[in-house]
Amino acid sequence: MALRDIKSLGDIAGKKVLVRSDFNVPLKDGKITDDGRIRAALPTLKTLIEAKAKVLVMAHLGRPKGQVNPEFSLAPVAKRLGELLGQDVALAKDTVGEDAQQLASVLEDGQVVLLENVRFDSRENSKDDSEREALAKEYAQLADCFVSDGFGVVHRKQASVYDVAKLLPSAAGYLVNKEIESLRRATDNPERPYGVILGGSKVSDKLGVIANLLEKADFLAIGGGMAYTFLAAKGYEVGTSLLESDQIETVKGYIQKAAERGVDLLLPVDSLVAPEFSADAPATLVDCDAIPSDQMGLDIGSKTAQLFADKIRSAKTVAWNGPMGVFEFEAFSSGTKAVAQALADSDCFSVIGGGDSAAAVRTLGFDENKFSHISTGGGASLELLEGKTLPGIAVLED
Repeated sequence: MALRDIKSLGDIAGKKVLVRSDFNVPLKDGKITDDGRIRAALPTLKTLIEAKAKVLVMAHLGRPKGQVNPEFSLAPVAKRLGELLGQDVALAKDTVGEDAQQLASVLEDGQVVLLENVRFDSRENSKDDSEREALAKEYAQLADCFVSDGFGVVHRKQASVYDVAKLLPSAAGYLVNKEIESLRRATDNPERPYGVILGGSKVSDKLGVIANLLEKADFLAIGGGMAYTFLAAKGYEVGTSLLESDQIETVKGYIQKAAERGVDLLLPVDSLVAPEFSADAPATLVDCDAIPSDQMGLDIGSKTAQLFADKIRSAKTVAWNGPMGVFEFEAFSSGTKAVAQALADSDCFSVIGGGDSAAAVRTLGFDENKFSHISTGGGASLELLEGKTLPGIAVLED
């Protein structure tokens, strides 16, 4: 199955092209604190501008829950996008209403308009197919063709991602193409040894991923809060660490399956613990079979970091999703740093799942070019690792 690309749309000069981007950027006091997602959209948008298309961009920001809420307006995005493109980008006051229609009607070749937050309309992510389809028809009336370039939302059946793609000639933008190409290289036919580093807080968020990877990976390293449920499943005392006791039996099954399939399952051997969850809590390094009952694990220890780094060095392909500890607290960031450093120094094909792992790489000051691919979509990349079909991708395939 091949993704249709922008070339498949033919000559788009003078045509109105509707683009779904992912501009769900972090804001503080109305200012964008990380414009990475806007920058990631530029190659597709610049290609359309140079082809003399009339470009209408739609995106979401936050969770306004189907109601107009000025707090989630795309106004800061329109301003930043205009700066990066070197042209004024008008922001429509609505998504498919009078203002959007008016701006679309006067749009000139090579110009860009941003429609207001698609999630201001409750039909956008309705579970009722007919509601989404009705909104998609209104989107489709604004344009001649559709380009999907918001990888962070392609795992969702939403009107601006899935339904509209069925109504207009549609194609994947450069960002979505690159994401799918890179992630499939790590999931469909990886060069071996193939390893996966999983972190983050909850095992329950990654059940499907672990089950799928036990069929595919040569090694699986577990860090982050989720590691303590694995340690508990092995009979260790985990103190006040994050523990999902209802998942212990499931995890025991994973440990057994890894042994049966010859998958090297790496768990922490030491841990940085503290009496409470806070940035200035006193950190103590302990072996994982000696975690005090009144302390919580907040990062992998130095021996574990070395163990994981050595394993990364032996691999040809590595996917990483989820931090090793509470990297936002400097005292508990060294495990995540060690994994990122090992990947940066390695010659392997490295894919970093979006969300917290991508944020950690940026926050900790790593050169993004040292990694083969950093995904812009946390949930979407996880679902690909899980082996799921993504609705917003399936609709773009021939």
